[in-house]
Amino acid sequence: MSVPVWLWIATIAGLLVLLAIDLVIVDRKPHEVTIGEAARWVTFYVACAVVFGLGLWYFAGGQPAGEFFAGYITEYSLSVDNLFVFLVVMGAFKVPAIHQHKVLLIGILLALAMRSVFILLGAAVIAEFSWVFYLFGAFLIYTAYTFLKSNHSDDDEEYKENGVTKLARKFLPVTDDYHGAKSFVKVAGKRMVTPMFIVMIAIGTADLLFAVDSIPAIFGLTKEPFLVFAANAFALMGLRQLYFLLGGLLNKLVYLQLGLAAILAFIGVKLVLEALHTNELPFINGGEHLNVWVPNIAVSLSVIIGVLAITTVASLIKAKRDRAKESGDTSVTTSG
Repeated sequence: MSVPVWLWIATIAGLLVLLAIDLVIVDRKPHEVTIGEAARWVTFYVACAVVFGLGLWYFAGGQPAGEFFAGYITEYSLSVDNLFVFLVVMGAFKVPAIHQHKVLLIGILLALAMRSVFILLGAAVIAEFSWVFYLFGAFLIYTAYTFLKSNHSDDDEEYKENGVTKLARKFLPVTDDYHGAKSFVKVAGKRMVTPMFIVMIAIGTADLLFAVDSIPAIFGLTKEPFLVFAANAFALMGLRQLYFLLGGLLNKLVYLQLGLAAILAFIGVKLVLEALHTNELPFINGGEHLNVWVPNIAVSLSVIIGVLAITTVASLIKAKRDRAKESGDTSVTTSG
């Protein structure tokens, strides 16, 4: 897929316009985002992504469109896992509800900027070294294994500040309390940062860590940097509203980790198969390509959607059964 410069410029400009609209409408007056408001914005951003994908289908064909949708759904799904961390960070920093939207906005903008650098580096490495897919594939399979071991729904999970936030606290004077939505204030004539500034750094750097998993994953679905960037941008832009929409529902998605592990493992295997199919390493099959089957984008998209649908439905069923069981236990205890 040959992407002209004007299309890059138009896409980035369109994303900036969407952000500007969001800023003017939502962030003009700090307030606690309601579920209804969040639902409307999530629908809006998903609709924008769908329109973008349909535009790709019309102008560039089904293959690029399929790669975009597969990448977008994967990135959005992995972003849901980010929300568990966001909840912990917000709770640890005791961010007022009316300012959480702004914290997420700045943090995600930082993450998008940093992910763009990752995408450029990843595209350059792939173009130069085809064997890197072996490494990407192995890394995703290992990540899938770690997903199986982790559990973000633990009640005793606590936030531990990373090195970046610790450095910020060390070298920057930080006020004890929030000062509205301000990141910088003057106290007794001294310029200081507020906890709002620190929590934005925490959100941005936390999301950057997730990019280490998600960028190799999406390069396993498409090698086109434009599609990788677009999928990440649309997924991140709708993430803030998803945070407020899901809320307590996050803890009910008990099988989400299993689903994400399955998706990452599938993409990891796909990358290894693709690396074998285009093999150039001399110690594998004498440097010759191997005639192995590689899942096409239709198969990949079907697997991703199918796994997410199964894990979501199974999670909601389990949550419903757990509630019914708790109600039954409560009734027995009360009657006793």
